[in-house]
Amino acid sequence: MGDTGIGALLIRLRTARGWSQQRVADEYNALEGRSAKTGKEIGRYEREARTPVPYARTFLARVFAVDVALLDHAVAVSKRRRDGMAGEVEWPAPAPETPCVPVDRLSEDAARSADFARFIAQRNADEFVVEQLEADVCRLARTYVSHPLLEQHVEIKRLRNGVFDLLRGRQHPRQTTDLYLSAARLCGLSAHVCLDLGDYDSAATHARTARACAEAAGHEGMLAWVRAVESLIAYWTGRYEQAARLAQAGLRHRASGSIGARLASLEARALAIVGDSAGALASLSNAERSREAVSGRDEVPGVFDFPVAKQFAYAGTTLLAVGGQDHTQRAIVSAETAIRLYRSADGDDQSVGDLFASHLDLAHGHLLLGDLDGAEEMLRFVLEAPPERISASIVRRLIVLGGELEGSQYGVAAQVVRLRGRLQHTVVRASLPAAHPPELPT
Repeated sequence: MGDTGIGALLIRLRTARGWSQQRVADEYNALEGRSAKTGKEIGRYEREARTPVPYARTFLARVFAVDVALLDHAVAVSKRRRDGMAGEVEWPAPAPETPCVPVDRLSEDAARSADFARFIAQRNADEFVVEQLEADVCRLARTYVSHPLLEQHVEIKRLRNGVFDLLRGRQHPRQTTDLYLSAARLCGLSAHVCLDLGDYDSAATHARTARACAEAAGHEGMLAWVRAVESLIAYWTGRYEQAARLAQAGLRHRASGSIGARLASLEARALAIVGDSAGALASLSNAERSREAVSGRDEVPGVFDFPVAKQFAYAGTTLLAVGGQDHTQRAIVSAETAIRLYRSADGDDQSVGDLFASHLDLAHGHLLLGDLDGAEEMLRFVLEAPPERISASIVRRLIVLGGELEGSQYGVAAQVVRLRGRLQHTVVRASLPAAHPPELPT
């Protein structure tokens, strides 16, 4: 393997073990203790679209149980080949009638080439910077669903603004594409921050910027995901038909992973609210088919993937909106399944917001079946939570549930009055300014 470049070497090491690129990424992540590396990134190394930096090579050496010097040598071979490519090109001989050009003009012309070479060298982002940025985005995307918002939004804003500054500088075109994709994801996270705080106008602004960055990166999966965020914004601002149309628009992108199930689930929930029960149930079936067709994992975890637990949570909300005793029973089963799956997941994958939503759906389902005790039991999980963990969407769900309890069928029984009071108290606590950051991220 003395003259083997890094791409060919990694392919040989992987195929000798019968591993897929994703298996290599999984082994790498297990050693590093994070979930930043993807099979797609291993593929880039093998194609030599990107060279693993020294930090990455140390873990790759451990994955394949080889000396890191072997990988270092292979990288050097690849770099020598790239550097020598210009000298290997056979240019046509000059025509015999070519006029003589003064030497001083040739020197001046060469100096201009040298100036441009220095311009290329003055890059503000190298492979290590881009790779570290992608790792930070993956970490934030995963912890976002389970950690308090105040712990997340400051770093999201700092990283996002840092990427904007890098893009205003100079990079290799391939790194520029990667930076645009990171910018799209960080703007998407910023949109989610604003969604959770109830600032829907700011969320829409971040989403539009995320879409522009995703278009610049040419990333179909991210474009589809942004449509899902825009559908969410429309849903929580009461524009349910538009929410359904935006989800349908997202489905037109050729994207892999779980995004198809996410968009179909968003469409189903919105259609159920506007009374299109047949359309909602058909979209739920489409979501299930999309789930069955998913192969492999999403590129980025957390906010950017759509776990099975979340799909059950959306199904529960949709079936409650469709109505009827049979659908209510199915909604209860779906919400219970979502809770069970989330509680059995790793800590960083336990979406607090979806756990709240599923408990509220269970409470609503029990109310519709006349089970006040069951409803109160399910509500306890939300009512006893710290107010800073309760997002704007959960506050709105609490208000809707409180309105449900004001129905004549529940009367003025002591249990109902007490439950309404607790709901109102929780809404007030969660809506106080102290429950949210003093300044919305921009």
